[in-house]
Amino acid sequence: MTRIELTGLRGVPETALSEALIATLPINQTPAPWECRCSALLWLGRGGRNAALALPPALSNSPALATVGGFVRYSQTPVGPYDEVLGLVGSWSGLQPWGHVAFMSVDSQASLVGGRTNWAMPKTLARFDGELADGKHFTGSGADLVAWSVSAKPRVFGPAIPLKAKGKARQQFSDGRIGESLLTFAGKIRPAFVTTSVSSAETLPTWLRSGKHIGVFVEDATITLGEPIFC
Repeated sequence: MTRIELTGLRGVPETALSEALIATLPINQTPAPWECRCSALLWLGRGGRNAALALPPALSNSPALATVGGFVRYSQTPVGPYDEVLGLVGSWSGLQPWGHVAFMSVDSQASLVGGRTNWAMPKTLARFDGELADGKHFTGSGADLVAWSVSAKPRVFGPAIPLKAKGKARQQFSDGRIGESLLTFAGKIRPAFVTTSVSSAETLPTWLRSGKHIGVFVEDATITLGEPIFC
């Protein structure tokens, strides 16, 4: 692991790392693939110009069709349990859909390092408060260089629905290459209406927007994120 693998990623301003944090980070001891067990809350938002601006240079000509925000509570991972908040921009190339993680923050230094070096996901550190449950508020806030906050409250309804799905994440690595990683999902979901509040002096609220959204509550799932293939 080199310093440029950690600091050379093109994320939104909220993903910047301070020199003080960089000095404390461990080396990456958990290469891809990762298999994880989790619960989660995900919501859908509109794309558009501001979402497209969150894409890195190598993907900047791609349309921003939608955004996905989310909280994930990992109970089992190669680096132990941790919480995560994310913002993803959805796009496609030809007939192939893919997502780009423009914002991601966790409360685990080992996950931060693994995410940045394995998949070029620009993770930073966060604090989390609340409960990831129906009718409860859950909040993530910046714990490093940039002050930001993301909060969500779901109203869950309907029975749990078994779901198996696959998707691809495209990320720009520090050397400019695009890596594409396969994500597989197997779990149970329930529909939800999600009320969110996003604040920052930087760009995050312009594309990961506050408001009311359609979403899903993931009761229990196994997620695998594979080793990237470079385009």
